[in-house]
Amino acid sequence: MGLSPMIEFDVGNQPFPIRAFDTQETQQNLDQQAVNIIASGPSIAEVDFTPLIDTATIFINGSISLTAQYRFTNVVGYVISDARFIFHQLDILTKYYTGQPLYATLAVLEALVSAHPEIIKKYHHKMRIIYPVDRPWGVKGNDSEFSRLLLKKDLEHQALDRKTPLSAFAKHPKFVIESHHQPAPVGLSLDITHGFVEAGTVAYVATQLAFSRGAGALHLYGIDLLNNDKPRFYENNERSAPTTLNNVMSNTIVPSFNLMAKTYQQLGVSVTNHSPVSKSLFDFN
Repeated sequence: MGLSPMIEFDVGNQPFPIRAFDTQETQQNLDQQAVNIIASGPSIAEVDFTPLIDTATIFINGSISLTAQYRFTNVVGYVISDARFIFHQLDILTKYYTGQPLYATLAVLEALVSAHPEIIKKYHHKMRIIYPVDRPWGVKGNDSEFSRLLLKKDLEHQALDRKTPLSAFAKHPKFVIESHHQPAPVGLSLDITHGFVEAGTVAYVATQLAFSRGAGALHLYGIDLLNNDKPRFYENNERSAPTTLNNVMSNTIVPSFNLMAKTYQQLGVSVTNHSPVSKSLFDFN
């Protein structure tokens, strides 16, 4: 079964269609622009983005709050892959999301229907579904009443909720999979029209998105990893969402980014990590 090219979400008894990401859409082409991908590590607070406001920029989760401080003129994407962000940071979207191109999993869109239905109504045409290749429905929210109702609609939706071993995609021409990596396979996508590969951080998803859209160079900010005990730059000690990065950093995140950088660079797209905190972890800078 292929990934659904469009799914309708019911908001107030009215259907709102949201299309899946497709590289064939002309508007998705970044025409070899350099792209800044801004995560949410504490080091972001030390970065002056003033010289970068005209560069193509993709925000991740709470980093979109930087739009209150800087007048970014070339926002080409906003990525949320985990529905937990919606429920832990209810006010982020209402304060800072103003219709930037949003790329989200079905689980995230489901959470938006529940928490922010007005956003779906107003900006659904600016949204695109992105699918994790091994579990297309996405993370979290699978036990909600909304999910159960939607998944009962037809067999196609039921199939979207099943998980497939990552090694099953090793021979697919749009994926690079290291099936023998321990303790579990790692990989990446060359075109997330066919799905993205997870690695425990949404920054990995956003980087695959940028490459799929034809970015000429990728610049990563705020992927700190080594200070995960500290709040994200937009949080404080009293109000911070839980993180699981420590659990997957060595086994998944670092080898995944190293594989990504090596593969993309071989294909002519450089990947640069600008975090002063995590540079020493990776085989690229």
